[in-house]
Amino acid sequence: MTSRADRINQQRLEKLERLHEAGINPYPHRYQRSHTTEQAVALLEDIENKPAEEKAIEVRVAGRIMSHRPMGKVSFLDLRDGSGKIQLYCHRNILSEDSLGLLKKDLDIGDIVGASGRPFRTRTGEASIEVKEITMLAKSLQPLPEKWHGLSDIDTRYRQRYLDLIANNEARDIFLKRSLIITAVRQFLNQRGFIEVETPVLQPSAGGALAQPFVTHQHALGRDLYLRIALELYLKRLIVGGFDRVYELGRIFRNEGLSTKHNPEFTMLESYQAYADYNDVMMMLEEMVCQVSQQVLGTDAVKFGENTISFKPPWQRVELRQAIIECAGIDFEEYPDAASLRARMLAMGMEVDPDKDRGRLIDELLSNFVEPHLVQPTFLLHHPVDMSPLAKLKPGDEHLVERFEAFAGGMEIANAFTELNDPFEQRKRFIEQQKSRRAEGEIEEAIDEDFLLALEYGMPPTGGLGVGIDRLVMLLTGQTSIRQVILFPQLKEKSVDKKEIPEA
Repeated sequence: MTSRADRINQQRLEKLERLHEAGINPYPHRYQRSHTTEQAVALLEDIENKPAEEKAIEVRVAGRIMSHRPMGKVSFLDLRDGSGKIQLYCHRNILSEDSLGLLKKDLDIGDIVGASGRPFRTRTGEASIEVKEITMLAKSLQPLPEKWHGLSDIDTRYRQRYLDLIANNEARDIFLKRSLIITAVRQFLNQRGFIEVETPVLQPSAGGALAQPFVTHQHALGRDLYLRIALELYLKRLIVGGFDRVYELGRIFRNEGLSTKHNPEFTMLESYQAYADYNDVMMMLEEMVCQVSQQVLGTDAVKFGENTISFKPPWQRVELRQAIIECAGIDFEEYPDAASLRARMLAMGMEVDPDKDRGRLIDELLSNFVEPHLVQPTFLLHHPVDMSPLAKLKPGDEHLVERFEAFAGGMEIANAFTELNDPFEQRKRFIEQQKSRRAEGEIEEAIDEDFLLALEYGMPPTGGLGVGIDRLVMLLTGQTSIRQVILFPQLKEKSVDKKEIPEA
């Protein structure tokens, strides 16, 4: 039995064939529009109080038909383009003969058309165009979802983002804001003397973070390469080279799990400032997020779930050690190695990976006990050195480093160090990191010798920052899943029912 969807598809294919038979190209090369829908509405507002002779202006607009309401001799169509929406007023006594035939027989919701005519306002006050000519620009062979009133199926929204953008204005607004947020971040940094650079995506060794990389093979040189897991090591080479302030906004790839806060590829901002430390970076970050929020949203306070988050500086500053003591009841300074800390966590009834080193166990305490409570913007300061192989020691303490992580809305949004620039200490840390990963059964990456060589030429005192752009967008747009702010998120493969092939 033929399904309703199949019947609709067949009807649209028949209309497509009729267009071809009538000599109408349903997919023409171009259409020269004079105005966007937003510009057409603005033009109407400008001329509607002027004398009649100044109102005799015609416009040419183009977009997708989102609704069709026939009422006797008149049909009302809603036309939407990238800027907005306008109503098409189609009277059979005004339309050309070809356009009237197209409207009556072969036009469907979802079709992309051009329309020319006079802008005016209907008796109900609706900004409209009195259409003389309709031109088919792209025949839609598939009906819009749920009769074009919206798309609620989450899986379909992520897998077929184009339908989500067509059907849901809220989705369009999120991604428009995302673009504005990224633009505002760039403006903030550019105004402070930072220069934007590009560094390799394919790297001979995956460094700058503790993460599982994606591996690929370069056939020309016969070697394996890694999709980058961080921007850090190449950006710091540029600090060595004499660029005092650099940043990159780029995609990062980590071969790890999926969650509402994690996607295997995501957008990261990393910036490095010579002659600065983590205190300078801390002040810069809180100022940047507050300014971006005000620039894009018109406010420094946003609604996130049931909470209102204020990004107005200064943000709360809390020692990591104290936060874990208060939330988890564990003082990690009392447990100098992984075995003793693991035993304490097991005694609390926690499930603990027996291969995790001390740094990752502390990070687990942070993630499980502290992070969910950090709703208002908060800096957690001074991490153990075994969690931070690229950061400088805190003066007077050989166990902690000058590092902060920034949290808001119960999730981490940024990470920063006073960067380690001693090449001998850095090599020692890399070797210790290698041993730890070997013990945990992970892929053991080669030490980046070229980066260590660069440090031997001298890197000035430097403050480094990493900001998860996707999570920042989540906060500023009130979204609780990272998939809602990434246009094409990674998803599990969708199972497809295989049709049985009849026997010959």
